Amino acid sequence: MFNYILRRVLTSIPLLIGITIISFTVIHLAPGEPTDMITDMNPEVSAESRQRLRELYGLDKPLYIQYINWSSRLLKLDFGYSFSPDQRAVLDKILERLPITILINVLSLLLILIVAIPIGVASAARQYSLFDKITTVFVFIGFATPTFWLALLLMILFGIKLPWLPISGMRSLNFNQLSAWGMFLDYARHLIMPVFVSAFGGLAGLSRYTRANMLEVIRQDYITTARAKGLSERVVIFKHALRNALLPVITILGLSVPGLIGGSVIFESIYAIPGMGQLFYQSVMSRDYPVIMGILVIGAVLTLFGNLIADISYSMADPRIKYR
Repeated sequence: MFNYILRRVLTSIPLLIGITIISFTVIHLAPGEPTDMITDMNPEVSAESRQRLRELYGLDKPLYIQYINWSSRLLKLDFGYSFSPDQRAVLDKILERLPITILINVLSLLLILIVAIPIGVASAARQYSLFDKITTVFVFIGFATPTFWLALLLMILFGIKLPWLPISGMRSLNFNQLSAWGMFLDYARHLIMPVFVSAFGGLAGLSRYTRANMLEVIRQDYITTARAKGLSERVVIFKHALRNALLPVITILGLSVPGLIGGSVIFESIYAIPGMGQLFYQSVMSRDYPVIMGILVIGAVLTLFGNLIADISYSMADPRIKYR
């Protein structure tokens, strides 16, 4: 197993390099530069001042030179400094927001696993039943509902019409005056809507994948043999069928990691959550290249790590799979 993990890590390095090259090229091909945010709103800025700003940020150099300079700093885990007025270190800005984004995404994945897999298994075991038809409608609604629209509806319903949940931020104004248990409840209330919005589409998709895989597995001959031996339906479904049906589901979970991270940009901006998604949106709007590249690199690393965890989980779901 150790040798397999080492090989995967080594093969991920050229893939990560390719991701950085494409990302670096694309963001620099977009119209406008960071200096435009400073100079366009000031008609008194001269052409010489504009050029000095471009030289200060290193934008006057050829693109490949800019990439070499940036990547050489990245090897030392130096993401550079933000182009924004605070000029803080990029790594510091990301690290202070990364835990919130990871927390929401982990809670979303747990919610998807806890809810979607049982729904998919139950739908397959009771094919064409009323429960199966209801969950099918739920799946279609989940696929068709835009994330931003759902977030706005929940804000109107639970934040304004029924003021049960806060609609922005991670803490209330009186947070520091609350007890430890009160602080925990305050965090939980702020997380309910973002976590649900983040997980809603994944719930629909994964439950459908689980159902389809379970239907394929329970038609196999060894399932018929297990039933012929007199095993209970619960044992047949959960011990013999589910483990084999989980392999494609694990693959889908690994591939869902970048979708969850990308979705953070939407719901963190809507709910004013100070996470990595909101920082990415603000950086794109201000053309803050170092912060954009830093977030893309960390997102790519998390995605590759998620795929590695999914591959390792295969051997846990199916003992026949061995990695050497």
